[in-house]
Amino acid sequence: MGVVIPLEEGMNRQASVKPLVDLTKADMDRVNQLILSKAGSDVQMIPEVANHLISSGGKRLRPMLTLASATMFGYRGEAHIKLATSVEFMHTATLLHDDVVDESDLRRGKSTARMIWGNQASVLVGDFLLGQAFRMMVEVGSLDALDVLSTAASVIAEGEVLQLSVAKNMETTEDDYLSVIRAKTAALFSAACEVGPIVAQASKAERNALRSYGINLGLAFQLIDDVLDYGGSAKELGKNVGDDFREGKITLPVVLAYRRGTDQERAFWRQAIETGDNDSHALEKAMGLLAKYGSLKDTVARAEHYSSIARDALAPLPDSGEKDALMEVIAFCLSRAH
Repeated sequence: MGVVIPLEEGMNRQASVKPLVDLTKADMDRVNQLILSKAGSDVQMIPEVANHLISSGGKRLRPMLTLASATMFGYRGEAHIKLATSVEFMHTATLLHDDVVDESDLRRGKSTARMIWGNQASVLVGDFLLGQAFRMMVEVGSLDALDVLSTAASVIAEGEVLQLSVAKNMETTEDDYLSVIRAKTAALFSAACEVGPIVAQASKAERNALRSYGINLGLAFQLIDDVLDYGGSAKELGKNVGDDFREGKITLPVVLAYRRGTDQERAFWRQAIETGDNDSHALEKAMGLLAKYGSLKDTVARAEHYSSIARDALAPLPDSGEKDALMEVIAFCLSRAH
């Protein structure tokens, strides 16, 4: 069952990440070479597991944000290549760890690493990639950049633990959930955007603008992902539609539907999420309740709110190709829900 979410009137329905891809292509070629080099190891299983996920077709959005946020301030050195690679390794490590914690079977349309090599290998290779990320950060030699990315790594781990603490708990509030995604998703978006102006020696105001852009884009991005789990397609998601529901994940659409429902409907959500009674019939009923209470539409509205903050953060910066591309990423993020 697919759900079409109407977007704001006048929104660019052809929005894409192509401007960002085109603008960062030369630098991304170098990042990709460095990714392959740094994922190498004499321990055969390490490159096997790492390359399984690295080569699985992700958009590499976060490292592109790092590259663009450096060059928009005139940076022409080498540091942004290593920092972008560090960001991608942090992201990949998080995915490897997430799939173990969530017991996920599918990632970007392929079997997860844990399904092929097991949970232990997935966790340990994720740790290896984090170690490589920090080695590259040290090579760059910027204490500020190291501080931003290492803080993000710590916040992401806190977000994972916080998510565990609210897992399958239908009393989770919207504020609780936003705290989880602010840490788990938005923190890395924010860091990816902030280290660019740091190595470009941009002003504090410019650095703050990119940090704000990143964190709010990250929040919007995750909220749209939450919507797509109930209204997208397996191709868009890189996983099965309804996986969040089947895994008993509390996401914002569920929080809203639960709080707006009748006593009987809330009992259904507790049965489905807290006790695991979430077969295809239950998923169909859940999607009906999400539609009844406008939960998906309102989650998109929340995403639009954070997108507006991201746009406003960039607005005072001088016009440039990079600024235009970053603005387009916001529109692309929202257009995925159509």
